[in-house]
Amino acid sequence: MDREEFDRIVAEAVAQLPRVFRERLGNVAIVVVDSPRGEEGHDRSLMGLFHGVPLTEKSTFRSSGPDRVEIYQKNIEAVCRTKREIRSEIRATLLHELGHYFGLSEDELSDI
Repeated sequence: MDREEFDRIVAEAVAQLPRVFRERLGNVAIVVVDSPRGEEGHDRSLMGLFHGVPLTEKSTFRSSGPDRVEIYQKNIEAVCRTKREIRSEIRATLLHELGHYFGLSEDELSDI
């Protein structure tokens, strides 16, 4: 799948989020990259990653840059066979990583 189509599917997934959540994403960039970089670079099971400070830890006394959710196109495509599966994985990944932005831990996310 080309990047333009993949980006469009990600944008659709964001647009389908409940309004109450979309309105709180003003300081979050959601970006598509080919694969993870750095220490995570070899982890093909990683579909996305939240970089930043969760809302539950933000403070007016501690500055932080913009938060970012990365969606890994090549990793998602590697585990999906159809466009439908890609859509589903993008949505699940987006929800998971935004869960971290909203302050949920891995354990809490696995309970959902």
